[in-house]
Amino acid sequence: MSRGRRTGRPLPDALQLPLALDARPQSGGDLLERLHSLGLRGIVQCTITENRTVMVSFSGSELRVHRGYLDAPAEVLQAIARFVSGRTRAERREAQRIIVTFPIRQRKRPETRRRERPRSEDRPIVNELRRQHRELNRLHFAGALNDIEIRVSHRMRSRLGQYTAPSAVGDPPEIALSVVHVKRHDRHEVMHTLLHEMVHQWQAEQGHPIDHGRLFREKAIEVGIEPAARRRVPRSNRRGRVLTHNELLMRAARKG
Repeated sequence: MSRGRRTGRPLPDALQLPLALDARPQSGGDLLERLHSLGLRGIVQCTITENRTVMVSFSGSELRVHRGYLDAPAEVLQAIARFVSGRTRAERREAQRIIVTFPIRQRKRPETRRRERPRSEDRPIVNELRRQHRELNRLHFAGALNDIEIRVSHRMRSRLGQYTAPSAVGDPPEIALSVVHVKRHDRHEVMHTLLHEMVHQWQAEQGHPIDHGRLFREKAIEVGIEPAARRRVPRSNRRGRVLTHNELLMRAARKG
């Protein structure tokens, strides 16, 4: 607290606050201190990232924020605090809107991190997955989910599928399923994975954190899938024979 030149009396702390907010955070610790002053609760660690698609995320007591938000004005930082600590869904959705509309500067993306280009031979299975997405949306989400890009990935080796949220630099949301998963596993398992990623889509569109926490588990049970973050599935059908794209499509047509 400083003192006035003439009276020598202490100046109110409120006059000090604008000066403190003018300083740009230089580290995760600086940003965490700023966010605490704006209402953030329950977070003790803040990590600065350069993730291409995830701008803000948190798990337990750790917050992860893209480096671009170090330059964000107080309104955007306050939105980050509300996104983490907000009490209502409406409050968090409005905070999410403010966060993702703030323009940030991205470094040039490495060639290896570009999204895969679709392959013509994958088109039939992608069309079938889109049809299944619409049907599962109708059955389990009352048709509330948005249409979304779906692709099969030839790069995925350790994951069955992945939901990617829209980014602040304009990348659209998408669901990707491993081509190995689609080719080798039973249709039931592929639909299980698609539903899993659709629950993540539901989280994002409802303004919830994209994680495997309590809300995810409750929604997963509601739609009839295992509420586990990872699972092992058999690599062949019940007869022990690997399925092809065509067999998967025919099964879907018979059971759809």
